[in-house]
Amino acid sequence: MDFARALEESYGVRAVELHRIDAGTNTINYRVVGEDGRRWFAKVYRGGLERERVAIELTEFARRGGVPVAEVRRTVGGEVIDAGVPMSLWEFVDGETAEGGLTGKRWPAVGTVLGRLHRRLAEHPAAAPTMRPAVEVRDMRRAAQSFDRLIAKKSMSPFEEWACEAARERKALLGRAGAILAELPELTVQVLHGDLAAPNLMLRDDAVAAVIDFHPSGPGFTAWEIARIGCDPRTVILGDQWIDGLGELLRAYKDGHPAARLDDLLSTVAVGCAHTLGSTFPLAEPAPVSPSLERYARARHQAALIMLDRLPDVQETLRDRLKP
Repeated sequence: MDFARALEESYGVRAVELHRIDAGTNTINYRVVGEDGRRWFAKVYRGGLERERVAIELTEFARRGGVPVAEVRRTVGGEVIDAGVPMSLWEFVDGETAEGGLTGKRWPAVGTVLGRLHRRLAEHPAAAPTMRPAVEVRDMRRAAQSFDRLIAKKSMSPFEEWACEAARERKALLGRAGAILAELPELTVQVLHGDLAAPNLMLRDDAVAAVIDFHPSGPGFTAWEIARIGCDPRTVILGDQWIDGLGELLRAYKDGHPAARLDDLLSTVAVGCAHTLGSTFPLAEPAPVSPSLERYARARHQAALIMLDRLPDVQETLRDRLKP
């Protein structure tokens, strides 16, 4: 009742339907239907409102640059967050997430939007793009320590037993992962979306309906953010179609962001592979782990090994596809 009252008093939306959405880790989410039939997406926060305000500002900055994002509805007082509940209210975006993997015409569609997003965020006043050594993508010494802590765990569930074995396998490959990064040129670091994974990319047919759920993270490597969606585990494990598809995505990215550096695009798979090999997420998640997160963990591990095995061939293919 407090939630429904806040919708009406703070946003002027009288809800006739409220549906809890089983998604999100830092928020409780609802689909709202107003008495006028208009649908909304409500996010009720667990804390950290200042970070959420920064994320919404980033979303609005991208929207003003022509990037398709969900539009936030301000309160009657002009605020992006109703601090009383606390919550934010967004237009409801029809479509499906990219969690089923990218195929067909979705590859260039995603590439175009991602290029436009990075072109716009390169203009953000918080930080100008700069060049950084690729070895900063992942600290392999700290990664080894994280794997050691995971491997040393006692009294494990079946998932944790599997995660421990995966951690041993990944730790043994950290030397190769570090060498991959050491061979790369300096790469571009700039303001990014912050969490551009498949659940945060809404698709409608073969088009991008919206980029959602921006995170107020610091500047990061553009090659890594491209890899997060272009080398998403759920896509990579579908078969080798991801290699040609990634080439299409990168060509479209370049069209959407003509100033993008070729080195960043050609380094996408190498960065994605090395970063994932050195990551303990979600291997280190405490039990009980949801079935969906366990499937993702297994897919991510498999994809990292696939990228490592195919890396020389994939990089050669991308060089051919990205020739002027």
